[in-house]
Amino acid sequence: MGMLPLLIAGIAALAIVVITVGIAMSAGGGAVASRLERYASARESDAEGGEAAESAVVAGVSRIIERQDFTTRLAIDLGRADLKMKPAEFLILWAITPIGFVFVAFVLGFVIEGFRNPVALVVAFLVGLYAPRFYLNRRKAGRLKAFAAQLPDTITLLANSLRAGSSFLQGMELVTREARPPISEEFERVVREMQLGVALHPALNNLVRRVASEDLELMVTAIQIQSQVGGNLATVLDAIAHTIRERIRIMGEIQTLTAMQRYSGYVITLLPIGLAGLLFLISPTYISVMLENPPSLFGLPMGVVFFLVGLISMGIGYLFIRRIVDIKV
Repeated sequence: MGMLPLLIAGIAALAIVVITVGIAMSAGGGAVASRLERYASARESDAEGGEAAESAVVAGVSRIIERQDFTTRLAIDLGRADLKMKPAEFLILWAITPIGFVFVAFVLGFVIEGFRNPVALVVAFLVGLYAPRFYLNRRKAGRLKAFAAQLPDTITLLANSLRAGSSFLQGMELVTREARPPISEEFERVVREMQLGVALHPALNNLVRRVASEDLELMVTAIQIQSQVGGNLATVLDAIAHTIRERIRIMGEIQTLTAMQRYSGYVITLLPIGLAGLLFLISPTYISVMLENPPSLFGLPMGVVFFLVGLISMGIGYLFIRRIVDIKV
């Protein structure tokens, strides 16, 4: 087995580097685009106190993918996760991460022989391929959860500010000073947009698009309706805050009552996979019997067929459990 895994990892890393450099060098967006890029980079470096200019690789990848639909969705996800990265930077990191995981697994192979097996290197590559997106989704979900937990108190603060005679803009400025991130950061962006001339409704719609919270959308809808038909906005906000608090309380009770079922699904799904991986690392020959051919079915070793059938069955069971415990409020 020798140098074969290292050779495969080296070829994959070289391919990634060649593709990235090729994209950067072929993305000559014209003289106007070049001048705009230099101007944008200069403005950003002045604002941040003389930081280094954007690399040519990131600029090239940005120009290549800027017209793609997935770039827009990725930019929205990065904003919701509060990651100060451009889509091109995240995609470059996404391309490099699997190579890093393969390299780490190969180095660990000198300590644990199972990591030097080609199957382990393929698994490391797949894990590295999924890791950046998993981190992005986890960070986005955590930020949304923190925002939702702070929203009722923020709405109450806005209502009290309106009762005290302040305008809605002054109430949002109070939120930016008194609340904690992430809700203070998002409301601060709304205040800045309004100070730059954006009307209240478009600024609030931008907030809803950035955060993607049903409770926030309820609040914004109520504010927009009240601005058209009139009424006591403070009273409306108090009712919304009470509704959101009740929803959070009921969701907490549901999470508590279904905790055992949810974690049973995790254990039932991950325990066989984890046990198989541990046996593979400790004693590769114990698992390698599954790869012997014959016996075979549909051209695949019988052990691989059984393994795939088991994975599909566990996946179906996990989906059924998730559907049962996913109670909408």
